[in-house]
Amino acid sequence: MIPNNLANPQEVILTGDRATGPLHLGHYVGSLKQRVALQKDHEQTILVADMQGLTDNAFNPAKVSSNILNVVADYLAVGIDPKQTTLCLQSQLPALAELTMYYSNLVSVARLQRNPTVKAEVKDKNFERGIPAGFLTYPISQAADITGFNATIVPVGEDQIPMLEQTNEIVRKINALAGGEILKECRPMLSKVPRLPSTDGKAKMSKSLGNAINLGASEQEIRVAVKSMYTDPSHLRVEDPGQTEGNVVFTYLEAFHPDQGYVDRLKVQYRQGGLGDGTTKTILEECLQEVLRPIRQKRAEFLDDKGQLIELLKAGSDIAREKTEQVMFDVRGVFGLNIFS
Repeated sequence: MIPNNLANPQEVILTGDRATGPLHLGHYVGSLKQRVALQKDHEQTILVADMQGLTDNAFNPAKVSSNILNVVADYLAVGIDPKQTTLCLQSQLPALAELTMYYSNLVSVARLQRNPTVKAEVKDKNFERGIPAGFLTYPISQAADITGFNATIVPVGEDQIPMLEQTNEIVRKINALAGGEILKECRPMLSKVPRLPSTDGKAKMSKSLGNAINLGASEQEIRVAVKSMYTDPSHLRVEDPGQTEGNVVFTYLEAFHPDQGYVDRLKVQYRQGGLGDGTTKTILEECLQEVLRPIRQKRAEFLDDKGQLIELLKAGSDIAREKTEQVMFDVRGVFGLNIFS
């Protein structure tokens, strides 16, 4: 369902993912399904953020370069249509790097360090004093991405709202220097789907922590992941009453099972006692196998022809380059640097 704040088809949507690994079920329910719906009636660009992926992987660049086509294949497999959505590669859009440089002169280090999203991720990654400059400044790079496409809507999770606030601060500074509206402010589009928990129920779902089910997961990988899922630790016997809140199996059933009335009845039975974890996991596994089987098959077909994926990404990047260079020209003019024009 399209949110009410997108009733205007003229809204410009920018979204994307870091190319640091294949996409997983969290991406699917949190954003990919929404992107498929949005592309029918809105101007949408999806950016494969390979440069941003290097901000914490510069000494392991293969982690980024080897996953670019994996991410593109994931997009296509879930239904992203390159005829309706522009797919592009961040590193092939030099205007974004130039915009980042201009914006960097308008933002203090202290302001970057105060950004709640940055603070949380610095702590999560244990950077401490060793934080790479590129990582510290990625809110500026993200502002360049958003403004480079004149995006007015950015689908994000709540934890990313501070990034958009910082983007709009930069927009206001540029417009003040220009004496008029050169750039547009953006606003977030929050998913109505709660964040899908990791399979272990302990940490944020992550490509690197091994607690996610990738879109290309094999039947065996799905089976193993579901069997290892966190449930109610006090539900020791089938006849014991169990808790469905915080029970990862039921969270996934609510997110993926096509018959929510059936899921509600399972929850009642589980809470009363008489329904074992093995049974609920079997039901969930069958459900996820059905969801992922066609995606896995399509993904494999796309990856069998990497040349086609490269051409598709190149074509989208050519379109995006033209858009971003126009914005960059306008911003460069704000600083009086279009001396050859």
